[in-house]
Amino acid sequence: MDVTLRQLSVFVAIADHEGFGAAAAALGMSQSSVSHSLASLERAVRGELVRRDAPVRPTQLGDVLLPHARATLAAARAFGAAASARHHTGAEGAVTLAVPPTAAHGLLPRLMRRWREHIPQVEVRIFEGFAEEITQWLESGMVDAAIVIDPDPVPRGAVPVATDALEAVLRGDHPLAGEDSIGPADLLDDPLLSTTSGAEGQIRALHALAGVPYRPTQRIRELTTLLSMVEAGLGVAVVPSLAGSMLPGDLTLVPLLPRLERRLFLTGPTTRPWHPNVTAIRDVCERTGPEA
Repeated sequence: MDVTLRQLSVFVAIADHEGFGAAAAALGMSQSSVSHSLASLERAVRGELVRRDAPVRPTQLGDVLLPHARATLAAARAFGAAASARHHTGAEGAVTLAVPPTAAHGLLPRLMRRWREHIPQVEVRIFEGFAEEITQWLESGMVDAAIVIDPDPVPRGAVPVATDALEAVLRGDHPLAGEDSIGPADLLDDPLLSTTSGAEGQIRALHALAGVPYRPTQRIRELTTLLSMVEAGLGVAVVPSLAGSMLPGDLTLVPLLPRLERRLFLTGPTTRPWHPNVTAIRDVCERTGPEA
């Protein structure tokens, strides 16, 4: 089967941008060239890969082949970077990194400063997503690296970049806002607003450790929405301490006991060799140590 990287790039761009025109703009190609490349790929695989109505979506065959296209392109990028590294001193070029929302707000700016200081020739491009999306993005080749939370087992080569803990989010005028620490039982008189953006498993575990039933009155995906609801006096919430950088001025974090920590790791994919720039940013994190 005669398939080129250019054809795969066109296919992925059309799927990501949901249209031929947007894909052409992203790739710096004409729309007719994009259409021709996709048609050539479809002839090679003997089937339609996308539906031609707006927005453009993959067909059933396209859904099957898209992860393979992403993984092939990711491997090709890593191949090129590894080959280039033989002729240059130090890492350079771009790498894509997926991060969960709390890490994006509370941890990523500090990591980005470290990488810029130690390896300024490496450009780190960020994809923010939820925990269940990030693993899929990493293994499919949509991103080159990811920050993952409490992986089990820890991927080979992964390095810890931070540790945080679950804390209660309260309004400043809440009776418990000034306490040094509280327990989940202390919040039973308040409506519990829960996030589904990656920390709910740990929140359940915390309630189990404390012997308190986990009964959220609302389950909210977006962390910013959750904080807005607490700010409006609609309840209290439990979030990772890294979310503290997202809090409006009239909300406060109070440590929860028993203390339940989360460990965040930087890792590359488990099913293919790492991009050399992923190894480079990992090595910086390993030398400088994790955030507290």
